[in-house]
Amino acid sequence: MRFNYNKLRGRIRERLGTENKFCDLMPMNRATLSNKLNNQNEFNQTEIMAAIKALDIREEEIGKYFFTEML
Repeated sequence: MRFNYNKLRGRIRERLGTENKFCDLMPMNRATLSNKLNNQNEFNQTEIMAAIKALDIREEEIGKYFFTEML
């Protein structure tokens, strides 16, 4: 299953300006984030929890950012 992370990418830019700053907060290296955003690897639960905290994502919006399937 492949997911669309465009909304997540937008939130990262909106809140932090760059994906590098997001990686620093996670912590995660840039290549790992790229692989996850390009559906080569999956986000795990711990990473999702860290991301929603770093990006101030409300609980009811988690699905929009992490579980929107690609058409």
